[in-house]
Amino acid sequence: MAQKVYKLTRERYNELENELHYAKTVREREVAEQIKEARSFGDLSENSEYDEAKNEQGKLYSRIAEIENVLAHAVIIDDSDLQSDTVDAGCKVCISEEKSGRTFEYQIVGSQEANPSMGRISDESPLGKALVGAKIGDTVEFEAPAGLMRFKILDIIR
Repeated sequence: MAQKVYKLTRERYNELENELHYAKTVREREVAEQIKEARSFGDLSENSEYDEAKNEQGKLYSRIAEIENVLAHAVIIDDSDLQSDTVDAGCKVCISEEKSGRTFEYQIVGSQEANPSMGRISDESPLGKALVGAKIGDTVEFEAPAGLMRFKILDIIR
């Protein structure tokens, strides 16, 4: 099975490194202390504090493994590698909906950073897939739950 490659901006990569460092140092010690304290309450079979602390430890180790996997398979989106005339991960694109004429500006990012409410869409989303590789003036279309959507590319910003 092929390993998934994660496209990340340098900023997001650094955020994940910082989160990993915090989780492995500060947070891991905090959870270990919670477990130690809960053990002191006696019988572990009926100790909800102990169960909760162990669940917290499991979540923490799961998150650490997830971050390590993402960082190990990350590809940093480098603006200098991007072509200036086509849409690709890392650029911002201004588009106009064909039916309504409304304009939108989105930054194309990897799936780890997608947040449509903040104007960041994944290059793996239906709209992102339609936009990647297109040029200014092109009209792209994709199938959405509301039906066929068509957008014209007005500008590409690096």
